[in-house]
Formats: sequence, C-alpha cells, structure tokens
Amino acid sequence: MRRSDLTEKILDMKRERGWSWAFVTGEIGGMSPLLIVGALLGQMKLTRPQAEKAAELFGLSEAEKRLLNEVPMRGTPMPPADPLIYRFYELVMVNGPALKALIEEEFGDGIMSAIDLELAMERQPDPRGDRVKLTISGKFLPYKYYGSSGNVPAYGYREED
Repeated sequence: MRRSDLTEKILDMKRERGWSWAFVTGEIGGMSPLLIVGALLGQMKLTRPQAEKAAELFGLSEAEKRLLNEVPMRGTPMPPADPLIYRFYELVMVNGPALKALIEEEFGDGIMSAIDLELAMERQPDPRGDRVKLTISGKFLPYKYYGSSGNVPAYGYREED
C-alpha cells in the first residue's frame, strides 16, 4: 500500500463516520493537532502509541498502522494547484524577501528552522469576516562558518555594533 492510498482510506472513513478533525485529533492526542492531521494526510509520521490509537480508531491493519509510523516522503508539487495552499506559497513569494531581511537584521546570517518549529492555527471572530490566525515560531539556526579562525566568528549570529 502506498501512503496516498492510506490517506484516501482514512479520509473516506472520516467522511463516512462524520468525524471532525477535532474529534480525530482528540482521540489520538499527544501532539499538536496540525501534526496529527499532517500525519493522517501523509506529510508527517505518528509515534508508535499514536499510530496504535489511529489504527484502533480507523480499524487499520497492522501494515497500515506501521505505515503511519514511517517517515514519509514530504512535500507537494510546486507551485501548488489548490487555491488555499497556493495562498501560502504566494504569501512567501511576496513577503519572503522582507521577512528574510528583517530576520537577518535581527538574528544574523541563518535560517528559521522548519523542523524545530511550533505552528498553530486559530479562528479569530471579526465582525467584518472571521480571520485565520497563524502563529509560526521557528528556531533560528545560524550558518556555521566552517574553517573560521582568529577573530572570525564560528557562527552567523548577528554581530553587535
């Protein structure tokens, strides 16, 4: 079975049973609902205890349970075709250069981790139309200046004036 086949099976069962993601993630538990949903959609992996709970919840076979615990091939084709996912792509294309400049000025020469990351989504009521609030908190990872010596710093942290 391919991971995409298992994703479709899980989505079919969720739909047939009328379950919400809030119900499913509450039953599995143990980490952010975003990570659990990501795992059930084939982009993340569940821990063994979580895979066990998911297998019980969805009535999965032993092989399907083990597949939920394997590290998947992550990502989707670029640019994304789905309009909502495309908006995230567009957000980064348009705002990415400014975010990069501001992060580098504040932290130095490096990147924001997409692995050591906290991500949350919530609904914000607004009389003009509810808003989607995303909170992204990623660890700053400075570039290592390998081979540095003398007064050259080993890492790209922001240099004080």
